Amino acid sequence: MTGAAAIFLDKDGTLLDDVPYNVDPDAMRLAPGAREALSIFSALALPIFVISNQSGVARGRFPIESLNGVEAKLHELFAKCGATLSAVYWCPHDAEGTVEPFNHECDCRKPMPGMLLRAAREHDVVLADSWFIGDILDDIEAGRRARCRTILIDNGNETVWRGGALREPHVVATDMFRAALSIRDAMDKRVSAREIAR
Repeated sequence: MTGAAAIFLDKDGTLLDDVPYNVDPDAMRLAPGAREALSIFSALALPIFVISNQSGVARGRFPIESLNGVEAKLHELFAKCGATLSAVYWCPHDAEGTVEPFNHECDCRKPMPGMLLRAAREHDVVLADSWFIGDILDDIEAGRRARCRTILIDNGNETVWRGGALREPHVVATDMFRAALSIRDAMDKRVSAREIAR
């Protein structure tokens, strides 16, 4: 079986409105353009994964079990948009945290690519054909480290702007809808190129 492309989404500030350390499903709201984006991704028939740092676990802000309700709500939100969420990957770690066994360094906390690499292994994803969308440059770096193409949602959430080759997005968009349009256009061009080469 050959692998397939996929869409990877950061959660807070990208897919959802950014509410720090929120684990209340009733307070989860789709970010601007996200509903339309999920509809486009569904039409493209690409698997969709949520990739999210959740340092609140290591910092004692909430127990890891709280993420079960968050994940269930994500599936519900996707379904209301006519889309399917393939899986969610959390990183509960933070070396500066206080809650064991999560207070240590890891290879999954963005900007490291561990969650993306794990998703690729478990779901037969071709990372070089996939896209990672996020709202800060740590998301972009994680995507580039995993060899994905990357889109930065420039909505004001990135405030540091620490540069570097791994932190340069392939595309910059103002919201999820425009990010989805960019991916759809890129996929259309690839299909056209293959047809011309035949």
